[in-house]
Amino acid sequence: MLPLGPAGMANSPYMSFSAFAGNPLLIDLEELLSHGWLVPQDLESFIQSSKIRVKYHEVTVFRMNMLWKAAQTFFEQGNKADRQQFDSFCKEEKNWLDDYAMFQALNDHYGGKEWIVWDRDLVHRKPSALRHAAEERKAQVNYHKFMQWCFFRHWKKLKKHANDRNIKLVGDIPIFVANHSADVWSNQEAFTLDRDGKPFVVAGVPPDYFSEDGQRWGNPLYRWDVMKQQKYQWWIERFRKTFELFDILRIDHFRGFEAYWRIPAKEKTARVGKWVKGPGGDLFNAIIKKLGTLPIIAEDLGVVTPEVTALRESFGFPGMKVLQFAFSSNPQDNFLPHTYQKNFVVYTGTHDNDTTLGWYEKATEHERDFVRRYCKTNGTEVHWDLMKLALQSVADMAIIPFQDVLGLGSEGRMNFPGTVDGNWEWRFTWEQVEPWAASRLYELSALYGRTNSDRLNLAPVK
Repeated sequence: MLPLGPAGMANSPYMSFSAFAGNPLLIDLEELLSHGWLVPQDLESFIQSSKIRVKYHEVTVFRMNMLWKAAQTFFEQGNKADRQQFDSFCKEEKNWLDDYAMFQALNDHYGGKEWIVWDRDLVHRKPSALRHAAEERKAQVNYHKFMQWCFFRHWKKLKKHANDRNIKLVGDIPIFVANHSADVWSNQEAFTLDRDGKPFVVAGVPPDYFSEDGQRWGNPLYRWDVMKQQKYQWWIERFRKTFELFDILRIDHFRGFEAYWRIPAKEKTARVGKWVKGPGGDLFNAIIKKLGTLPIIAEDLGVVTPEVTALRESFGFPGMKVLQFAFSSNPQDNFLPHTYQKNFVVYTGTHDNDTTLGWYEKATEHERDFVRRYCKTNGTEVHWDLMKLALQSVADMAIIPFQDVLGLGSEGRMNFPGTVDGNWEWRFTWEQVEPWAASRLYELSALYGRTNSDRLNLAPVK
């Protein structure tokens, strides 16, 4: 899954307002009906104008209004047991929740303007200014705490429902955080900021497969020397919290822990920058010392050096293989399945890729010919061909985007790296989901030993 934090700029889950909080848009409004905090008529009027794209403005306005109403009803009429659960949640999550709720209350007050242009005393977090804001914005602070309580209640039910059926959830932890976030505002000393709170160097990657200008993400970089002095406590708590939501974690941009691309903030692209050494194994040793050995997938794509590989292998983290990268060169390409070792996770494509059908349609003739020869196919069902390649490989885990299962073209693409508009909007409808697709996916999974059963049951799915 993509990161679950409240999405910030351009609705990106990688530019969240918090590395600890959950996205209020994922709260189950129907569950709130059962408590009496909403009534059925509240939910009857809203129909999103598109079935296949998320219209964030429509959804956000409606849902946040509903959540505000639910919160006010809860605080005015909530029963004692619910209030005790809410109070216990706030106490248990105090180390991040108080700053997050205050940040969001102020973010609402300032109309979404970056925290660096707020009142100077709030920018610099003077205690008297924070106390005054807490009193003045008490209702908004409680509203954001209420939403987090709802989110984590609902997500834990979802996770239990999955785990009870022997299904594990794989999540994603971004390496960087947004500058306009509770994390940076409340931990300014740990980020590369000037005296006004502006980043003077920012994150990204140099020119690569996805973009000839590279990707200038714009996130502030970490002051790893400061974080080391703090014994990496922020990272330890971040991993601890994220593992409450997921069974396995994919670490985004793992290579940045070995060395990261530092871009002067004045640069408009990522072409100008330099590689700077990261914390390496020191960080993961500190996390493992506190939390134990963790089920982690290392996203080791991009510029992978021997040092990056050595770091990943030293902790036994599986790396990633993407089949869409495999056919541009020759039979020695290390993204081709016959080159794999077991400790990898293979994807047909990720959220940053086109769908397999969309990729094939735009591929060079060399790539299309290579695919057809490698798969012994005519290419008419290339998405199933690549899914079969992934499932029959020796990689310990295979991950298939749902868009490929549905056989969608570029209309199903989730994200186009290096662009801002139109991303993170894809959604499916149940009319697209045919029973035969599940049956066929099951058959391939069972044939190649990727089911929990040692028997191959080919009965059709009804």
